Amino acid sequence: QQKGRCLRYLALERLEAKDHEGVLRCVQVSRASVGQANEHPSMGFMALHAWLGTGNLAEAERELERIMANANAPENVCVGAAEVYLASAGSEAARKVLVALAARCRAGGAAAAVRVVTTVVDGGIGSPGRARAIGELVSDERVVALFDGPANTSHRRAMHTLLWNCGFEHFNAKNYDICADLFETSMLYLSREDGSRVRRAQCLRVLAVCYLALKRLDRAHEFVNEADKVEHNAHCAFMKIKIHLQKNDEDEAIKQIKTMMGCIDFNPSSLMLTTHEAIACKAVRVAVASLTFLLGLYSPGKPMPEREVTVLRTLIELLCREQGTEDEILKYSRRAKLRMSDLGVEDFFGNGPVGTRELNWFAGNCWNMGRRVAKEQKYDLSAEFFELAAEFFGGASNDEGDGNRPTLCKALIMSVTSMLQAEELNNSPLSDSDVKKGVEMLSRAGKLLPSIWPSVSVASDQAEANNFMFLHTFYSYQLLDRMDTSAHPQQLQLVKNFASSKACTPSHLLKLGKAASEGTPPNLLVAEFSLKASIKTALASHSPNYRVISAALRNLACLAGLQDLSGSKSDAVYDVYRQAYQIMVGLRDGEYPCEEGQWLAVTAWNKSYLARRLNQASVGIKWMKMGLDLSRHVESMKQYTADMEQCLEYFQKLFHSEAGEHALLGKNPDECSQQEGAPSTSMSGSMSQPVLV
Repeated sequence: QQKGRCLRYLALERLEAKDHEGVLRCVQVSRASVGQANEHPSMGFMALHAWLGTGNLAEAERELERIMANANAPENVCVGAAEVYLASAGSEAARKVLVALAARCRAGGAAAAVRVVTTVVDGGIGSPGRARAIGELVSDERVVALFDGPANTSHRRAMHTLLWNCGFEHFNAKNYDICADLFETSMLYLSREDGSRVRRAQCLRVLAVCYLALKRLDRAHEFVNEADKVEHNAHCAFMKIKIHLQKNDEDEAIKQIKTMMGCIDFNPSSLMLTTHEAIACKAVRVAVASLTFLLGLYSPGKPMPEREVTVLRTLIELLCREQGTEDEILKYSRRAKLRMSDLGVEDFFGNGPVGTRELNWFAGNCWNMGRRVAKEQKYDLSAEFFELAAEFFGGASNDEGDGNRPTLCKALIMSVTSMLQAEELNNSPLSDSDVKKGVEMLSRAGKLLPSIWPSVSVASDQAEANNFMFLHTFYSYQLLDRMDTSAHPQQLQLVKNFASSKACTPSHLLKLGKAASEGTPPNLLVAEFSLKASIKTALASHSPNYRVISAALRNLACLAGLQDLSGSKSDAVYDVYRQAYQIMVGLRDGEYPCEEGQWLAVTAWNKSYLARRLNQASVGIKWMKMGLDLSRHVESMKQYTADMEQCLEYFQKLFHSEAGEHALLGKNPDECSQQEGAPSTSMSGSMSQPVLV
């Protein structure tokens, strides 16, 4: 025993002197004297150091196995020997070391295992192979068993943290399959006690994120369901929403939004995150639902993750991407207008350039929506969109600032235009309140009309300004027409004011004339003024539009005929035809619309037939001459000219012979023929007058 002690001290002295061969000789002598079975554990430990010093890892491993097999060796010696060997052999030997420790140690095995794994981790885990090796190393059942018992709680927590950090490093590197393995392995070192519920739920949610990133949606769903069982909160609901979005299951995603809002830890910012996720997945319906729920949470003084105007703008932008959402867009545009009225422009939209951009966006979007639905003949919606656009443009400043004046004016006019077109399309008369509102809007627009005139003379801009000024006049006239006949003088003055403006064109006047003649009742004064002004203006231009002129003449002829029936103007119709003839004389063939010239010639000739039936011979001949004169200037009528001349000549001879007979009696032939009971001799010879059709 004394000899063995001396050999141990001598070996220790040689070890400190780094005389590894000397140490090995001391160990050899000691084992030859007392045998390996009775050898002191320290001799094996020093032998391990010596073999490592000489670089002989194989012998060092055998020495480590002897130490582990020695029942007399304390656990601290076994752990120390394992750490010394691992430090020289490298992390590749870690599995063997941990397995050996698991088989030999009980009390200090957990701490040793943590130190071993820490050594491996410190050697670097960047490569996927190294990370997988660590996962396999610590997932061995024998290693996990080292951490059983309440005495190893701190070591268990340390191992979990170590593995979690390794997994997080690979998570940041987007190595999701590797980090999922590490996170799952780290859960082996979490207890089932209530204190670990939060950490376990967090691990399960992170695992769900990893598998979601790997597109393994079913696996992700399993983990998030488990996390929800452990700890039900808004995070789990949000993860389920993400999974349903990836599966294109929009209905389930919307259900989960409602579930998320019912969680005690719900925060409105989660709805903004949901919206972003839905937009990224092109699930517009889910994004709209999320923003709709978010809007329902706004109340005065309540802090919210985003300004209400931003949420409304985003919601409307999303709805604009879908078909058939005009009613929803109108609904939220109305809400924006209402909030602007309640809070004030600056409080709702914001101050400075940002607020101005927000306000102009809503105004511009309402304008564009009004135009879009008008093209689809949804005039009811169009009227409201343009009205909202006017409210937003007018909300820029109390005095309707110069920048928005032109567009504000146009929006007011377009709103009334759509209102009246909806009335015509739906065959539903406007209510008195709508008529009153329309009059007020046009009155407001009338004050702004000068602002729409372009400062620089550009043909397209000028034409647009002309058109809006005409629309203002035309629909003002129509709204006045819905009042009693006392509004007729106002209508006439309205048209006269427009006719004297530089925006007036012959086409505009023609439309006004037709509208006045077709009213119930018609305003004959306005109709006559407009049609005559249209003809006069057109003839005064450098290149007269004879299609407009001919249409105005036709309408004027019909209007004059209407007045003739009332007995107010006996020669009005003939004067219109005579004016038409004077216009047609000297024109090139085809310059005057052929169908309009033919209409004039035919109707003039046929009027003579009516005069003959009324025994007005001279009137009949006058109309026959007019019809013949007009037909000579219409290419399509020239084939009838010879027959018309022959017919006219016959009736003239007949008329003159009858006139001579009545002259002897001192009577006018027309008067005599119209006497009660007198025989009808006027224009009643053997040749009858042809009627042109």
